[in-house]
Amino acid sequence: MYQTAEFLFSLGGLLLLGLAGDYLGRHTFLPRVTLLLLVGILVGEQALDLVPASLSAGFEITAYMALLMIGFLLGGKLTLPALRSMGHALLWVSLCAALGSALLVTLTLRALGVPLDVAIVLGCVAAATAPAATTDTVLESGSRSSFSRLLLAIVAIDDVWALILFSFGLALASLINGSAEAAGSLLTATWEIGGAILLGVAIGLPAAYLTGRLRPGQPMLTEALGLVFACGGAALWLEVSFLIAAIVMGAMIANLARHHEYPFHEIENIEWPFMVIFFMLAGASLEIDALAALGLIGIGYLLARALGKIGGAWLGALLGDAGHQVRCWMGVALLPQAGVAMGMALMAAQQFPEHRQFILSLVISTTVFFELAGPVFTRIALRRAESEKCRRGSR
Repeated sequence: MYQTAEFLFSLGGLLLLGLAGDYLGRHTFLPRVTLLLLVGILVGEQALDLVPASLSAGFEITAYMALLMIGFLLGGKLTLPALRSMGHALLWVSLCAALGSALLVTLTLRALGVPLDVAIVLGCVAAATAPAATTDTVLESGSRSSFSRLLLAIVAIDDVWALILFSFGLALASLINGSAEAAGSLLTATWEIGGAILLGVAIGLPAAYLTGRLRPGQPMLTEALGLVFACGGAALWLEVSFLIAAIVMGAMIANLARHHEYPFHEIENIEWPFMVIFFMLAGASLEIDALAALGLIGIGYLLARALGKIGGAWLGALLGDAGHQVRCWMGVALLPQAGVAMGMALMAAQQFPEHRQFILSLVISTTVFFELAGPVFTRIALRRAESEKCRRGSR
């Protein structure tokens, strides 16, 4: 009975602290994502240690639930009219930002003495972003500009590029160090990405025509959650990317469901409580001590990833004929990095056990920085892009 009371009291306390973080985010420069992470650190094991084990043990499942909803909502923004309006900018900016960070991090780490195979893998990890943190920062800002719409679309496909790069990078690294598992790595990656796309289509296609039938034109929350969680469970069982599967399923429903306003608005109504728990437990689990162990290699990784994202997005915006705001600020808005990078690091550590400690230490420490500071940069980019648009429009 005591454990149940402790769990419920702590859960209620985190949700109320989330309200406070939301309020402070509206009245300070810090995004509420960063505030929630900081509060999570404060109540976590490394500070006040107020989060019971019964609650922190549920972090993994909470993370899956929150990220599945984020993926579903992001997929809903990838409609054909929206993609046409973004033109080539979406493809070029997302691809160049991913390639730029991967290439620059690889070259920087190699110059700092990191073995080539490890440098390639870590460079590919650097391409990943943080869909949850970026999406919440955009939603909190209330921005509905073309810049914010493009940012959300880029975030939706950014981790797809990152997974593709990581798969080829892992195979290339295996060839360099003489491992015979390169072909196996490519096959695994092909299944993880291709299988996720197939799963998203397999669930999204019938869902587009079946949802909204019980109440004509009004999909129910039960339908939306059932689709999201069923998709996530199937993806984990089949060992494919649950995030890509959710994005593809959302895009299928958004593009094919003509008889109703697709069920994304239903998900939006309950998404925030899950996000509060996710970010606060993420903050409680962050290893702040890892930041102190960054060293020169860690600093080089941080700078190279930031410059790679900014420079790559600038080049992509130029090639995609995007506007001035996109060229100057999109790379800054793409700096947050979180869970997908950690998943890649764990896979790389299994592939190269002799470098396990180095890979995990570097990715964990830099992820802590980008998870805390990244949303701040995203908010700065959103505000500057909006203000520059207003100034240009008034001329």
